[in-house]
Amino acid sequence: MFTGGPADRLIGWYRQALRFVLPVECLSCGTALGADPVPFFCTDCWQTIRPLQQPACAICDQPFVSPAATAYTPDHHCHNCQTRPPAFQRAWTLFPYRSPLREAICSFKYRGKQTLAKPLARLMISALPDEIDIDMIIPVPLHPSRLRGREFNQSLLLADQLSRHLARPVSATALVRITATSPQTTLTRQARLQNLRKAFAIRQPEGLRGKRILLVDDVFTTGTTLHECAKTLRQAGSGPVFALTLARTLDADLVPDRLLAEQATGLPGIGWG
Repeated sequence: MFTGGPADRLIGWYRQALRFVLPVECLSCGTALGADPVPFFCTDCWQTIRPLQQPACAICDQPFVSPAATAYTPDHHCHNCQTRPPAFQRAWTLFPYRSPLREAICSFKYRGKQTLAKPLARLMISALPDEIDIDMIIPVPLHPSRLRGREFNQSLLLADQLSRHLARPVSATALVRITATSPQTTLTRQARLQNLRKAFAIRQPEGLRGKRILLVDDVFTTGTTLHECAKTLRQAGSGPVFALTLARTLDADLVPDRLLAEQATGLPGIGWG
């Protein structure tokens, strides 16, 4: 049953009663939902979401295929970070962007399921690295035209929950998006770099000087957006910039064979382990 505070329990009871009248199916497996505490997902599916646990790049958190990559050099950097160092000092990418988390993020981001903000933020909080030491949190901004269409910034909703946990302020106005760029998901890595060049600006530089900043976004794909945001912040005089994303897209050759086999046979995935 629901184990949160009084308000969460009340919402859980209301949701359970509503599901009795209007049945809802899990967006991942299609099972009819009952007392499951996470909106739109059954408990069995939600519990398959596991943090990334492979050895990873000490800068961008890109997982390595083999544990040997960090066996003798724990601070080993991936090829991209060696050849094109990002403007952020460190990025943490917490979960693999795979089902059912993929469906949850897409429903949250593109279908207006804002009730998923809190459970998704709880996932982030459950996997936060101990070494996070920052002064303020800044969500990756949306251009005003996209914000009007979506009516909310998913990164800001996640950042707000993280702010409560870390007891650090959120600024949603210091970093702004000034160019309405094409969606990054449709572009190559090189095109992403060109697409985002000079897409961001600083509105309140005096409040950023020397501050250790945590950028928050939902999904890390190539890191281009976070790089451009961090570069803009550093040029305005901020201190080191760090990045935190809920999920990370992965190449097929980085996915354990057992997950691919489970997908091929239609069995539920068990996450990374």
